[in-house]
Amino acid sequence: MKNTLLFATVLAATSATAAGCGYSEDEWKAQLAKYGQLESRHASTLNDLANTKKKLADTESALAAEKQRVDQLEKDLAAAGFDLNRLNQTLAERGGELSKLNDILAERERALSEYKQRAAQLEAIKQRFELLRRKLNELTNMGLKVSIRNNRMVISLPGDVLFSSGMDMLKPEGENVLDKVAGIIKGDEALRARLYQVAGHTDNVPYGGGGFRDNWGLSLMRARTVLIYLIDPGRGGLPTNRWSAAGFGDTDPVAANDTKDGQQKNRRCEIIVVPSAEEMLDLQAIAKTAGT
Repeated sequence: MKNTLLFATVLAATSATAAGCGYSEDEWKAQLAKYGQLESRHASTLNDLANTKKKLADTESALAAEKQRVDQLEKDLAAAGFDLNRLNQTLAERGGELSKLNDILAERERALSEYKQRAAQLEAIKQRFELLRRKLNELTNMGLKVSIRNNRMVISLPGDVLFSSGMDMLKPEGENVLDKVAGIIKGDEALRARLYQVAGHTDNVPYGGGGFRDNWGLSLMRARTVLIYLIDPGRGGLPTNRWSAAGFGDTDPVAANDTKDGQQKNRRCEIIVVPSAEEMLDLQAIAKTAGT
């Protein structure tokens, strides 16, 4: 009310001053509207201030009530025989244990997520391995050995079937075996696209004389002979850019060389299916899991 009277007095004084100074009626009305806006803003500010004061008072009242409630609860608990200091210490300890458990839980959840990803990766590799093994089953049915050695899938070709003693020229029955191997690989697009290495091996009986000089030379030339046959367009017909050859001499035996049977097993050529990057894991363990 006082503000309204003050505003009216100001308006009257303004009107008198405006008349004395020669303001027009429009100018006087503009001034009147301006002062009216100021009065409205002033009233709004006063209202906001009053609301804020009320909220502050309500909050302080609620805070005081809660403090009083806590004080009363502490008195009640003390009267009932509770040791509040011990209780607060226990609560703090439980809070610390809970924090540790939450940290352990978060760590376990991260580990679980990593193991799930690892399991999914291994499962995918296992499926690829089983598919490859099924594709090569026909070779097993032919009497050839398909196994895992040094983390690689290996097709073992008996040396005595492929070559005569001390020679690197294929025998007719050796060519027949290679024709069947090439036919299986060539007839499957996925197998044809793999990388392969032909590895030659000998027993530990020293190679004497001849053009190969030693077991290293003999094993390497036998591997080369098998390779050339498999990639020859008129014979194996396999893609040349997917194949390589290596000679290991007597350095990688699969049996003891102290018996004739062991020596025969060591005289061999192997076709190694070179693993891709995502397969560079423990295929031996996966093969056992798959039941091979």
